[in-house]
Amino acid sequence: MPSSFGLWFGAYAESLADDLLLMQAAYKICNRNPLGSAAGYGSSFPLNRQMTTELLGFDSMDYNVVYAQMGRGKMERTVAFALAGIAATLSKLAYDACLFNSQNFGFIKLPDRFTTGSSIMPHKKNPDVFELTRAKCNKIQSLPQQITLIVNNLPSGYFRDLQIIKEVFLPSFGELKDCLRMVTFMMREVQVNEHILDDDKYALLFSVEEVNRRVSKGVPFRDAYKAVGLSIEAGQFTPDKTVQHTHEGSAGNLCNDRITALMHNIINGFSFERANDAERKLTEGK
Repeated sequence: MPSSFGLWFGAYAESLADDLLLMQAAYKICNRNPLGSAAGYGSSFPLNRQMTTELLGFDSMDYNVVYAQMGRGKMERTVAFALAGIAATLSKLAYDACLFNSQNFGFIKLPDRFTTGSSIMPHKKNPDVFELTRAKCNKIQSLPQQITLIVNNLPSGYFRDLQIIKEVFLPSFGELKDCLRMVTFMMREVQVNEHILDDDKYALLFSVEEVNRRVSKGVPFRDAYKAVGLSIEAGQFTPDKTVQHTHEGSAGNLCNDRITALMHNIINGFSFERANDAERKLTEGK
């Protein structure tokens, strides 16, 4: 069935919006004050944990001091799942780009500076940047499992095992940020082949459109299906490449404005203002 690059680009935009929603959930889970839990059982000092929560701009606190310690590893794993979601979207996009750029497809063309030559085939241009992006993102997708295996058999409390999490967790932020920057840069430079459908091998993409067109005129579906099938079998099918898709989210009605609004609403839902305001007051001594 016919598609469009508008659908392709929009699909990944909406996927990233959902990924960001998962990141927002992780942020809300982690944005809770653990201070005052001490070694995991509280303190005999009359601490005002609500005051430190407000001064530091947390949304709330980890109320139970034992849970504040139990949250080690869990918080990192929660964030790791959010990072892995974004990485999965980028990895799939990179795979599509490599496939669509290949000689057998030729849907898009990558600029020469994003490719390298083959060691033996002079005509070949390898999409190295997208391939490396795919590999790095697949590596990030393993992060939740790595953290799970580090903390999986630990009882409540703190153990030195938890330090190992930092070795795999902290570098992943920089790696994912690099991937996002590179994919953004590359997608702006991708050249789309606007004459794909001129190739006769894609004529049958429109067979369902022809069936639907006949059904819309009152022909029973089974009769329309059979007639189009017989014309294809006889080599007499001539496609009408006019596509009449009007429903929301289709090639003719992409709803990109709604996807953009969705993304903006999710970004605004992070409410960084509270933390930023608290930091400003502390640094300015107000």
